[in-house]
Amino acid sequence: MNLAELGEGFAAFWQERHLCTLATARPGLPPHVVPVGATLDLDSGTARVITSGTSVKARLVGEQGALVSLSQVDGRRWSTLEGRAVVRTEPEQVADAERRYAARYKPPRPNPRRVVVEIQVTRVLGNV
Repeated sequence: MNLAELGEGFAAFWQERHLCTLATARPGLPPHVVPVGATLDLDSGTARVITSGTSVKARLVGEQGALVSLSQVDGRRWSTLEGRAVVRTEPEQVADAERRYAARYKPPRPNPRRVVVEIQVTRVLGNV
């Protein structure tokens, strides 16, 4: 999916400092929705969330991957990204996600158990 086609307003919205929510499915239960910091690479159509490998969100995505949604809102402007998530544990993938996070938010605190929930965006909803 070419997210750059969604325009400069969309790109700017995903660069501004906003907290997001990540929704993952729980079998037989309501979705698990948590606040997260997220980054979006328009060129590759990939969103990233850094987290501990022991977190519920990382466990729900698991080794097999899972369908998720990632949302952010600022007044009347909002955007939801849907797609398939996987957990990345490779040190170079984690370091890249940490750099991206630091550019949008601030440097993350050290966490030797850190992983990346990487979402390949397949659908975009919103008003930006």
